[in-house]
Amino acid sequence: MKQNRNLIAIGAVTLALVLGGTWWLRAQPTSPAAAPTTQTATRPARQSPGMIAMTDDQIARLGIKLAPAIRADLAPLASLPAMIVPPPNARVAVAATFPGVVTRTLVIEGQAVRRGQALAIIASRDVLMMGAELARSQARLGYAQSNAGRLGQLSREGVIAGSRADEARATLREAQVDVSEKRRILALANASGGSGNYTLVAPISGRVTTASLQAGSPVDGTSAPYVIDAATAYEIEAQLPERLVGSVRPGMEVRLDGGAGGTVTSVGATIDPMTRSAMLKAKIAATPGLATATMAAGKATTITLFAPAPIGAVGVPAAALIKQSGADIVFVRSRTGFAVRRVSSGSGSEGTVVILSGLSVGDRVVITGTSELKSLADAR
Repeated sequence: MKQNRNLIAIGAVTLALVLGGTWWLRAQPTSPAAAPTTQTATRPARQSPGMIAMTDDQIARLGIKLAPAIRADLAPLASLPAMIVPPPNARVAVAATFPGVVTRTLVIEGQAVRRGQALAIIASRDVLMMGAELARSQARLGYAQSNAGRLGQLSREGVIAGSRADEARATLREAQVDVSEKRRILALANASGGSGNYTLVAPISGRVTTASLQAGSPVDGTSAPYVIDAATAYEIEAQLPERLVGSVRPGMEVRLDGGAGGTVTSVGATIDPMTRSAMLKAKIAATPGLATATMAAGKATTITLFAPAPIGAVGVPAAALIKQSGADIVFVRSRTGFAVRRVSSGSGSEGTVVILSGLSVGDRVVITGTSELKSLADAR
């Protein structure tokens, strides 16, 4: 009995010691070094300020659309006002060959024409006279052929001296040249000696920029009533600011507002003291979809100069770039929603902006629904 009471006393003392040790451990203050560890361990449970959590259903309801960031090979350097001009040797004047009177006009100013197309028909007394002269020359040629053949036969038979046959052959050759030359002149003028008319035709394909003839008006044979600009190429002239003269070189790409592309052909080496600029010229190749009105000579336009993009630059639609607290940002699709990504942007053109840093090729950025995401980001 006494032994049982001793065992109960020992158990009570042991239980009291265990409970006291437990109370003492819980009462100890948390050390400074342990506090950050506890905070760090619990932080992932909260959403990062640079993230916007969103499910696929929420994305669909907001109508958010994405576009991939693509590698940028070229970056816009500058936009310049420019003037469209015909390139060298691309403007051709169509001259009236003989004096006469216009009987019919077939094209008007601004009309596109093809090579060999008739422009106007002109009645000319000179053409009629040349037709008569050609007929006489052909008659003389027939006689000269017959005479040269007869005298040649007599010379071979020894009836006459060979010099007479040689003289007949020379006369024949002269008659042949006379007929050939008159035919060539009439053919070059697209003329008909029988009717006394000749036709002005387009020597190249292009667009009529000058048409000064009217039915019934006279032509003197020395004027150029039609001027045609070639439709195969165009040239652009622009004033390049002094600060860009050293950065632009021949071969660099240029684009017009309408999308037509070309290359720089020359950059002036002299700075105009009044405008502080140099002359830049670029060649624009014509394409089937290029409107003739867009490329009219003398038309003012705007060109964009392009330079090689920096390494690592990407291009995204301009709609993806927005401002937040004065900084450029984009929303990038992540596994759980969208990341707010601060970027460094360059210039842009044709709805595309070049991102110099902050994005990688293949990142999917928001292009529709940016205002809703910005509101969510500002509210955090």
